[in-house]
Amino acid sequence: MEATKKAALVALLLVLVIHSSDAQTICKVTVAGLMSCRSAVTPPNPTPPSAACCTVIKNADLKCLCSYKDSSLLPSLGIDPKLVLQLPSECNISNAPKC
Repeated sequence: MEATKKAALVALLLVLVIHSSDAQTICKVTVAGLMSCRSAVTPPNPTPPSAACCTVIKNADLKCLCSYKDSSLLPSLGIDPKLVLQLPSECNISNAPKC
């Protein structure tokens, strides 16, 4: 039953992403910008963040990203919150807040 709920949530979020415009943002990052970081935050073999991903992270509201630290939403989408929180360091952003 729990797997069915997660699958439904993922399907709903995919529909929302597909039908959303780049003007929609999360933590001052567009949906397209978030997607540029996807491979860096997806286990089991995340890649180093791309230059495009680091540009996105440099312009993001990093305190807002901290609010996803204990999110159950991210793991349900296959995203590791710990990897998300490592992006500022991996992108050499010195003023990142400690979450």
